[in-house]
Parts: sequence; structure tokens; C-alpha cells
Amino acid sequence: MITITKKENKVYKQIKYLQLEYDEGISENILKMDLDLTEHDFKEVLEDLERKKLIIKISGKLKALTSKKEISVVGTRKEVKTAELDQMEVEALNIIKTLQDENNLVSRYQLEGNLLYGTLKVSTFRMYHILVSLENKGLLKKISHNNGEYFEVLNQI
Repeated sequence: MITITKKENKVYKQIKYLQLEYDEGISENILKMDLDLTEHDFKEVLEDLERKKLIIKISGKLKALTSKKEISVVGTRKEVKTAELDQMEVEALNIIKTLQDENNLVSRYQLEGNLLYGTLKVSTFRMYHILVSLENKGLLKKISHNNGEYFEVLNQI
């Protein structure tokens, strides 16, 4: 799932609409005249859409890309961050499911390594927030054994 703000959705839909008239892509100037956004907001929205792989910029022209993923629209950037974290939690839970042993334990270092360097490649800060959030939701519990630190999977995932 791709989560975007209302502003990003407005710009994305406008690019898709104008793309019907301009086959080779839409210039930023045409798009900017059509939308009621400040220069700063406009550039920021375009960068976000490009980062989320919803648009592409080729030779100064913008083209909308079709996404196989579902697009969810929220009100603010804060809500986007929350939704992205929730999606990361689901992906982290899938990783935990593959790593847990028969006693529902996962080595802390193995889990952190998989989150940092595995398919998610999250930052240390993001990894910390994911783990704390999963603990707060009652899905994980940090425990210490005589041979190291572990996370116990409390609810079967």
C-alpha cells in the first residue's frame, strides 16, 4: 500500500488527467499554473510522488506511473508517517514469524540485524520505533536469558 496526502493525491490526479492531452509528459510550468500550490509545496509534493514511484521526471516532463499497489489518501504528512510505520510493523511481524523458534523466541541481535540489513533496510531509529510499538501493542516482550537477550512473541502471529 502506498500512502499519500490529499495534496499529493490532487497533484497525482492532475498529472494523470493532463497526461491524456500531453503524451510526452507535462511540463512543471503547465502543472503549476493549473494547481493552487506555493512553489515550496509544489516542489515538495513532486519529490514525494517521485520517491513513492508514482511519477517520473524525464527531460523536465512529468509522467504519472501506474501502481499495482493500492493508494491510500490521508490528510496530513503525520498520518502518512503513521500509516507507513503500521505497514512496516506488518512487514516486521512477517520477518519475526520466520525467525522465531519453537519456544516463540527471537534473538534480539538476529532480529535487529534482519530489520536493519534484510529486506526492510530500516534505520536504527525506525527499527527502535517498530520494536517499541510492537511491545506496546502486546505482540513482543523483551526478555533476558543467561545466553543473551531475546524477544518473546506473546500473541501468535
